[in-house]
Amino acid sequence: MKIYIFGDKFAPVIMLFPGTCCHWKANFGGIIPLLEKYFHVVCVSYDGFDETEDSIFPDMLTETERIESYITEHFSGKICAAYGCSLGGSFVGLLVQRRKVHIDHAIIGSSDLDQSGGIGAKIQATIISKMLYGMFQKGKSPGFMQKWLESKPIEEREYYEKMLDMFGINSTRMSFVKKESIKNQFYSDLVTPIENDISVQDTVIHCFYAEKMGKKFLDRYKQHFNDPDIHSFNMQHEELLVCYPEKWAEEIKLCCGL
Repeated sequence: MKIYIFGDKFAPVIMLFPGTCCHWKANFGGIIPLLEKYFHVVCVSYDGFDETEDSIFPDMLTETERIESYITEHFSGKICAAYGCSLGGSFVGLLVQRRKVHIDHAIIGSSDLDQSGGIGAKIQATIISKMLYGMFQKGKSPGFMQKWLESKPIEEREYYEKMLDMFGINSTRMSFVKKESIKNQFYSDLVTPIENDISVQDTVIHCFYAEKMGKKFLDRYKQHFNDPDIHSFNMQHEELLVCYPEKWAEEIKLCCGL
């Protein structure tokens, strides 16, 4: 696992967690300049998803422990904020529920927080890892996906294209990622439970609810977190981050009282 840092080391610390199988720079490179004026930005690059090291993503809990160790060693166990993009929201939830470190503002970025049993999770992980690995190796999405994109209205198509860019697809920059890392990350996220009714003193849970994902995700946030601060947007999954980065940064500052 690698850590990339930006901004004034004396500013409030915000830690950024990428989404499923995402490269940290593709996920957050464009928005870090919007944050480093106000924060000491710490961006996590997961094991298996950083081209500077030869590693395999282990599982969610092992990676969470490594993140906790970093926060303890470098920030005395306490940071101002954490933002989890998609799967990154699972890491934020795990960090809060385990209570090994303290986060003042834990921000869940329209994460689905899906959970599944072992057999179902293995089937899903096998299918997804095969598909994503092929896309990473070829540096492009398959023909059926391109046809599907072309059938969408232009505004919606632009959103999906930006999401593909966030995954590092449409280039070969993710060709270093091993299939085992993809499978381990996807599977362990599904089978690693987030507790219900999580509440930690002096920690505020902020959830960026993308309304177009459906009400079941709002219900899921309220199930897992006690009295979460809901920020609702008439958008799709992580659309605020990928399509409206300036507004996203303003919402982050609002969460942190800046």
